[in-house]
Formats: sequence, C-alpha cells, structure tokens
Amino acid sequence: MNAISEPQFWQSHYEQGVPPWDLGQAAPAFRALLSSGTLTPGARVIVLGCGAGHDALAFAQADFEVTGVDFAPGAIATARQQAQQSNLTATFSQCNIFDLLPEFAHQFDYVVEHTCFCALDPSQRDRYVALVQGLLKPGGELLAIFFTHGRPGGPPFGSTPEEIRRYFDPHFTIIELNPLDESPDHRQGEEHWGRFRARRRE
Repeated sequence: MNAISEPQFWQSHYEQGVPPWDLGQAAPAFRALLSSGTLTPGARVIVLGCGAGHDALAFAQADFEVTGVDFAPGAIATARQQAQQSNLTATFSQCNIFDLLPEFAHQFDYVVEHTCFCALDPSQRDRYVALVQGLLKPGGELLAIFFTHGRPGGPPFGSTPEEIRRYFDPHFTIIELNPLDESPDHRQGEEHWGRFRARRRE
C-alpha cells in the first residue's frame, strides 16, 4: 500500500471506482450554508482535497470564484468533467496542498474543508493550520466539516472538538464548532461543523 503522503495512494481509490468518502453530491451542510445568505457574494474560495468537486461546484453554482485542489489526478479529472457537464466555471488543480504557499498566500476569502484534515497524518495538523491561515486574506474564514469519530487509526483519522480547538485557537476566532445536524445517515454523530475566522496580524 502506498503511503497516504503519496498521490498514488489516493489515486488508487479512484481507479477502483467511487471512493468511500464521495457522497455523490455537495455535503448538506454546505448546501445549507450557501442558502443562508451569510457568505460574501462572489468571494474567492479554495476547496482543499476537493475530490470529485461536488462541494467546489456547489460554491461555483452560487457564483463564488472557486479553486479546487486534490492530490489524485483521477479526482481532478472527474471534477473538471463535472464542471464542464454542468456548465460551471471553476479552476481545478492536481497538487500537494502544502505546495500552495507561497504562490497563493492570502488570496482567498474562504477555505473549504471536508475530508482533507482527516486524510492527513495527524502529525501534519499544525502544518495544515498554518496553511489555512496562509491562504486566507486577513479576516477570511475556514468553513469546515470535521470527522470527530472515535475509531482508532485511519484515514479517516478522527479528532475531538477539544483537539480541533487546541490546533486552531491560537490563530483563529472560533465562530462555531458544533455537532453537525446535516450529516448523511452513515456519518450521524461523527461530524462537527466549524466556522473559524483568521485572526488579523498585528
């Protein structure tokens, strides 16, 4: 088995068919958020670990300027195909998320997280927090669905609300971090919704 830090590990899942984390549609929590009217219209959004692009394309359909990135070439190919079939405009790039800086430093109003944080080796979580902070404009926000299951091992690697706060609190204002009501049936009780605002640098 390829290490999770190598693209082929993730590509192999797409070569075998629809991977288990793919809901086949945008996460219900993001659909609810987009209909809430609480986001800045037309803002720049980046979706980390975008997979087949379902969440990214939901934001594109709502007229946001969207970039999606993923490690697996198969994921990006599917995302681009879906965008074309839906006549939606979004940019999709195959890359390691940690290579986004410094090129894309402070360019985004929102970072969207869904099954990326849980896919990383937990030793990379501090690095992930620094990446998100580096991608956001001052006062920008992380919009996140976190896996908070208690099963050992991974991926997906679980976390707890307390751990998430410990990682993000030094650099973000925690606007919301609550159990997710809109989880799909097979993830009920295993997800938290987070909305964090990057602290302005002095």
